[in-house]
Amino acid sequence: MTEAPNDRRCRGRPQLRPDDETRQLIFEAARHEFAAGGYAATNIEAVARRAGVSTKTLYRLIPNKAALFEGMVSDRLDRFLSDVNLRAGDHDDIEEALRAALMACADLALDTEVVALQRIVLQETGNFPEIAATYYRNGIQRTGVALAVWLRLQVKRGLIELDDVDEAAGMLLGMVASAPQRAAIYGGVPLPSRRQIEARVRTCAKLFLRGCRRQGRDGKVK
Repeated sequence: MTEAPNDRRCRGRPQLRPDDETRQLIFEAARHEFAAGGYAATNIEAVARRAGVSTKTLYRLIPNKAALFEGMVSDRLDRFLSDVNLRAGDHDDIEEALRAALMACADLALDTEVVALQRIVLQETGNFPEIAATYYRNGIQRTGVALAVWLRLQVKRGLIELDDVDEAAGMLLGMVASAPQRAAIYGGVPLPSRRQIEARVRTCAKLFLRGCRRQGRDGKVK
């Protein structure tokens, strides 16, 4: 049976994947490789294999390992920031809205692989100081800015009162994530379960709002 010309064309050159999609695959593969082996032990060839791309393609899109680490951290944060922005207008009740925003922060900060990356930063910062700067700039700092933007919106809505929004964002992040992170990284304590994180977020939101929820003229909280 003779193949039609269209059939022969379909079996020819494979469809090209967009570069943005390929980068996503590479960053996801890099996240696993960095978390499993550390920064120094991770090599480009292993990342390319896990991503299912050639080393040549990886180098075309990402020039070196430092750029790969920076891009991977930025990609993770971009997804987080998108999630926070989507949740910002989901709830009219400020306590429910704050819990949703803090859960988004906790999902990032207490993610198993994110905590593993923090271990890498601590272990490798003496030999590779640039990765600590990258993690702080693209991870810790951007997370605080995202939460500060969210809090600033609630101030404009008249739901809370804060003297220093940026400082408050740092305090909130510390309440939610710092103790469990330190326990996991330094003490080998398992990360909290989803139920434990939700309980912690509820407590943090309630404590925080006791101090900053705006009161109406009748003295009642809004």
